[in-house]
Amino acid sequence: MALKTLTTFLSPLSLPHHFTNSTPKFLKTYTKPTLIVCKSTLSPETQFESDGAGAAAPTRGDRFLELQKAKEAAKVVVRDSKKKRKKKDKVLKVNSAVASCYGCGAPLQTSESDAPGYVDPDTYELKKKHHQFKTVLCGRCRLLSHGHMITAVGGNGGYAGGKQFVSADELREKLSHLRREKALIVKLVDIVDFNGSFLARIRDLAGANPIILVVTKVDLLPKGTDFNCVGDWVVEATTKKKLNVLSVHLTSSKSLAGIVGVASEIQKEKKGRDVYILGSANVGKSAFINALLKKMGERDPAAAMAQKYRPIQSAVPGTTLGPIQIDAFLGGGKLYDTPGVHLHHRQAAVVHAEDLPALAPQSRLRGQSFAVISETETNNEFKSHGLNGFTIFWGGLVRIDLLKVLPETCLTFYGPKSLQVYMVPTDKADEFYQKELGVTLTPPIGKQKAEGWKGLDRERLLEIKFEDTERPASDVAISGLGWISVEPVRRSIRNSDINLESTSGELHLAVHVPKPVEVFVRNPMPVGKAGAEWYQYRELTETELEVRPKWYF
Repeated sequence: MALKTLTTFLSPLSLPHHFTNSTPKFLKTYTKPTLIVCKSTLSPETQFESDGAGAAAPTRGDRFLELQKAKEAAKVVVRDSKKKRKKKDKVLKVNSAVASCYGCGAPLQTSESDAPGYVDPDTYELKKKHHQFKTVLCGRCRLLSHGHMITAVGGNGGYAGGKQFVSADELREKLSHLRREKALIVKLVDIVDFNGSFLARIRDLAGANPIILVVTKVDLLPKGTDFNCVGDWVVEATTKKKLNVLSVHLTSSKSLAGIVGVASEIQKEKKGRDVYILGSANVGKSAFINALLKKMGERDPAAAMAQKYRPIQSAVPGTTLGPIQIDAFLGGGKLYDTPGVHLHHRQAAVVHAEDLPALAPQSRLRGQSFAVISETETNNEFKSHGLNGFTIFWGGLVRIDLLKVLPETCLTFYGPKSLQVYMVPTDKADEFYQKELGVTLTPPIGKQKAEGWKGLDRERLLEIKFEDTERPASDVAISGLGWISVEPVRRSIRNSDINLESTSGELHLAVHVPKPVEVFVRNPMPVGKAGAEWYQYRELTETELEVRPKWYF
């Protein structure tokens, strides 16, 4: 009691200021010692349960080492799991470990002689021994280079497919990685089949990557065409699609027109990125790449060397079966030829492989008027009655019933010369088609192919409005074939004294095509000398001028 009282009385709070700095020796308190465990140096996860007592128990040093080993092991597990996840998510652009044919991109193999990528076993072993797989051309590409029509895409060109075929979906899947990469996209469009080859879902492949739009085969447009009008028409149609298009180029891989401008634009915009050539099947990608390498090779040694092993080009949709890497740039980045995107709504998807050349124009287009084939109607009687009640066949692929047109209405067909245009009375159209299919109306070519032909089982009714008889009302574009210019009044009689019932109105047509084929109604393309006369440039605002891509030729 006395000790407790003394301790309380002499607590630091009650001591004078000069006693608080040190404790007198006679002030000591004897109490029972208490076990204190210091936890400040260990984190909660380092608290170990007792492993025993005595000399055999682990020391704190042993426990610390065990803890560090456990942490390092956990780090290794986490790191390995991240690597596996990253490796799983990553999509390889081109598998360099698998040797591929430089002509079509198909993996080389020696087991199936009828399949793409086949190489003779002796040749394969020899090229493997000398590390020369980059110089190997498969057997199918050799046949294609000699004009043979060998398709390899299942479900296309009249074939159901098989083990030696690849599907169109598989080819499209090979391009799916582009959405997640930074690349420069060069998108090709065929001017003869502008709507059918445009790839409406290009965003699914290109993502947000910038696009250089290249319009191919402009050398096929009719003689006298003003390319200023065509360039403006293309830009106008492209702007409506709201794509990230840097520029538009009118080109010809045959005459090399416009290729230099594309090469300059690629060098300016690629900025070390890979360049991918995209387009629908048979739009002319391989021909464009060959022309591009030829022009680039004049200044770039890498492009000059790449010309030796160029991709194969042919009229067969599905010539290219895999991404083909081309070392065409000295300043970094690769050039890739890609498989054509197969579109089921084009005519090439329904005709036999041997008939495909008939769909590809080989020379400059010339508008075809219909040829009258009728035993009861003479030319004078035909002119007096007009076109109402008549049917026009464009080969065996298109039928147009003229339901309501003016007596002076004219239809002009732009497409392959091998497809002839015939006209018969509508009440005799079915009989004429069954009799002449495969003979006069081709493709399909031959009665044997005509027997398996499914026919023109898709009908689309068109109501085409017009207000000006001085210009075509519209174009009716047939996917994969060409287009039909619809003029309310034939140009040759516009300035005559003929009295028109109305300067505005509607034209009614019924268009029949094979079931998957699409029919597009668009603003008329200004082709030929007459196109420059009636084409009207639209007035643009300052905002439109800033965002509107420029076109070059």
